[in-house]
Amino acid sequence: MAETNSLNYAQRASLLLLAVGEDRAAAVLKHMGPKEVQIIGATMAGLSEITPEMVDGVLEEFITTVKRQTGLGLNSDEYIRNMLTGALGADKAGNIIDRILLGANSKGIEQLKWMDTRSIADLIRLEHPQIVAIILTLLESDLAADVLRLLPENTRADILMRIATMEGIQPAALRELDEIMEKQLTGNDGMKLSAIGGIDAVANILNFLDGGISERVMEDIGQSSADLAQQIQDKMFVFADLVEVDDRGIQTLLREVSTDQLLLALRGVDDKLKNKIFGNMSKRAAEMLRDDLEAAPPSKLSDVELAQKEILAIARKLADSGEIMLGGGSDELV
Repeated sequence: MAETNSLNYAQRASLLLLAVGEDRAAAVLKHMGPKEVQIIGATMAGLSEITPEMVDGVLEEFITTVKRQTGLGLNSDEYIRNMLTGALGADKAGNIIDRILLGANSKGIEQLKWMDTRSIADLIRLEHPQIVAIILTLLESDLAADVLRLLPENTRADILMRIATMEGIQPAALRELDEIMEKQLTGNDGMKLSAIGGIDAVANILNFLDGGISERVMEDIGQSSADLAQQIQDKMFVFADLVEVDDRGIQTLLREVSTDQLLLALRGVDDKLKNKIFGNMSKRAAEMLRDDLEAAPPSKLSDVELAQKEILAIARKLADSGEIMLGGGSDELV
């Protein structure tokens, strides 16, 4: 199992799919979202030096995990809620659970996730801002941010304020959504109110927007509601906040980040964060990175911000999978 322990979750999943054969792997991938398919596909292509011991370890781990599952086929919605709440905690799992269950009951929402951002933006551009807000809430934060960039600038703040103050979606609103998608979305008459939207959703979307766009939107929101703007600002996770991530989390993140990305992203950050990064690298690697930083020529601010956003995107994916915890975690016992 020693070799298996060196693999991350994506590599283990990819190795398992390679082991079960093309047909079974294809059947599994049909039930995954576009981002997951992209990650698994890229990971499969990058796997090398696969040993029989690695395959045996992954299969053994999978069989052991499956044997522990007792809720398969029995009230699957409740099982999913309990499983994710146990893994992530009630606060973190809440919005993820509702998005998963809502998407699972609607073919149209799944189709949206596979569409390119331009097509989604063109589809919703002329719709009522509340409908646009609902649709963006059902997308992953990075995809929602990409769509928001393509919408008229004078509508962005209004849409994000609607998301921030959204308390749920009624079945009637979902029926209206079905109509505007021209029968691409299926009816959801029996669906309960889903707790999606809110301050966290807006903060996540803004984290994926370019710095200039994000600042202008926040200024517009602040003019309408200073209190709401402050609540959103408090929830936004920026590159400097990585200093609050524990050492184990930083080490996990560094394994997924390229040296070039890190070298560019660390330009201009304070010494506290740099020392946090250096302290979680080998002595030799830290010395080389320090030397490279000192010798590197000036870089464009836009390039630095892009590298930081790419690393933050990786950090959020690791946080969503439970591999790291952003914000330093909590002292609460669960």
